[in-house]
Amino acid sequence: MSMTHTSAHPGDDTILPFGLDRSAIRGRVARLDGTLDHILGRHSYPAPVAALVAEAVVLTALIGQAVKLRWRFSLQIRGEGAIRLVATDYFAPEKPGGAARMRAYAGFDPEAVGAAEGAPFDLLGQGIFGVTIDQGPDMRPYQGMTPLTGGSLATCAETYFAQSEQLATRFHVESAQEVAPGGASAWRAGGLMLQQLPSTGGRSPDAPSGEDGLMTADDVAAMGAREEDWSRAAILMETVETHELIGPHVSMEGLLYRLFHEETPRVYPAQAVSFGCTCSAERVVRALAQYSAKDIAHMTTDDGRVTADCQFCGAHYEFAPQSLGFEATATPDT
Repeated sequence: MSMTHTSAHPGDDTILPFGLDRSAIRGRVARLDGTLDHILGRHSYPAPVAALVAEAVVLTALIGQAVKLRWRFSLQIRGEGAIRLVATDYFAPEKPGGAARMRAYAGFDPEAVGAAEGAPFDLLGQGIFGVTIDQGPDMRPYQGMTPLTGGSLATCAETYFAQSEQLATRFHVESAQEVAPGGASAWRAGGLMLQQLPSTGGRSPDAPSGEDGLMTADDVAAMGAREEDWSRAAILMETVETHELIGPHVSMEGLLYRLFHEETPRVYPAQAVSFGCTCSAERVVRALAQYSAKDIAHMTTDDGRVTADCQFCGAHYEFAPQSLGFEATATPDT
């Protein structure tokens, strides 16, 4: 089963690649409304959890579209605090001109989240920020990780690129609930990504300037020959205002011109995004094919059914136990 949801606002649920010719910097600007609202609407997340999921989804869209991707880009943020997990997936378009698909979910302790104070990021506690690039079944996935550090998922992503890829990268992410006439609310979010193209001829920093001795984007920029260009573009990026970034009243092209007109911005074809989940009854059957009839019996409910629920989209599946596992005696009703 493949589920999709597209935006009602032209120009939203879109990722726009761009370059700054003067600064030798590439970037992405993303706006998500219907897609993000559909992701969060599948679950009744408390406000801090919803905010963290929104940030992770925007980061996944920005990074996933920037990767030369054949199949899936994923983030897995694992913490030891009240919020234990945020997982996101970005699936490359199945055909040229098609929409990329996204999904996400969070795992958390409701009582601990309800009693906690502080920023959403603080509810993760200690943990890891993990990245997976999976190009399909014929290739081994690439995985990387960095500690949860810096006060936001955006800073964690910047640290990952500095440490693992030696690329100066900066993110700015905003999200909010838009209240429409009549009191209905919907999520909107936007994000900017800047990434300096590799260069040589700079200097080595005296020591990494990030928390726990980790490299930062500025440390990496100092190692190249265009440190001033990076600093100038990063300062301009931080002048963005929330209403400009999440829209919908300022176009993404207009936003880029407002921020970077002195850097000679150049835009490239935009990428549409929609909600999409890859779960299906067939996938559940394949996942359970490794189990014996005895194992399947332990999974069977008092009603004589084996059930499975998708954490991403909430889809519910039920099967006769005799149709599952490598000792199955019946054909699954899929």
